Amino acid sequence: MESYDFEFIFVDDGSKDKTLSILKDLAKTDERVTYISFSKNFGKESAMYAGFCNATGDYTAVMDADMQDPPSLLPQMVEILERGEYDSVATRRVSRKGEPVLRSLFARCFYRIMRRSTNVDIVTGARDFRLMKREMVEAIVSMCESTRFSKAIFGWIGFKTHWLPFENVERVAGESKWSFWKLFKYSLDGIIGFSNSPLKISLFFGILFMLGSFAPLGFSIYNAVTCNLPNVWDCSAFTTLLLVFSVLFISGILLICLYVVSMYIAKIYNEVKNRPHYIVAQTNKKDVVKK
Repeated sequence: MESYDFEFIFVDDGSKDKTLSILKDLAKTDERVTYISFSKNFGKESAMYAGFCNATGDYTAVMDADMQDPPSLLPQMVEILERGEYDSVATRRVSRKGEPVLRSLFARCFYRIMRRSTNVDIVTGARDFRLMKREMVEAIVSMCESTRFSKAIFGWIGFKTHWLPFENVERVAGESKWSFWKLFKYSLDGIIGFSNSPLKISLFFGILFMLGSFAPLGFSIYNAVTCNLPNVWDCSAFTTLLLVFSVLFISGILLICLYVVSMYIAKIYNEVKNRPHYIVAQTNKKDVVKK
């Protein structure tokens, strides 16, 4: 690795600690260090996009600063790319030691859904940590949608990828800001951004419950024909209860389907506004790319 020239691009996503001051000190002692500090927290995806937009090397590696992406893998990743057979080397965790059981289960389900509902190449345990050739980075930058899901973008643009497995590594400091609910919403963005399957599911439920709505009517007619006069009230009460349950249940399904459609419309609305992905507040890069 000593024969390579490096540039280090640190993206400060609106942190409120001493991150920016530390990066400024690093930049003073090492001219290879570039820092890009956002005006506020724009999210992980915007930070990654800023890094891709401003990277200039023949190879570009993206990795978390909490050291859960082990830098020790980089020499091996470079060696694989140098062979010329692949355009990128991506990493995947083969274990999730230290993670909550519910989060691990949810992650496995998410990867399974993504593979079945999209044409995106995404494997279980995939990390954003990867090393890519210049052509692949340019393809990523060209995809400028506002709602981004990089794991799916990496797979959608194609290119030949070698998957490198590694064991889960504990973060050096701090704790994850990703709650279960944030991960759930992030996963929905990925599915909706690269698949129309939720809309197809809405159609399936619509047809199913439209046909099922005839069941209470048939049951009411059956009760009216078969019940004796003394039991008419009992039959009517049960039929009414069944009708109320059916209406409430079908209404719930309709609201879920309406929510799915609304999410797609909301994504369109965000794209039409064409707002920048991030706003740079401070940087030591003279020709910083702002998108």
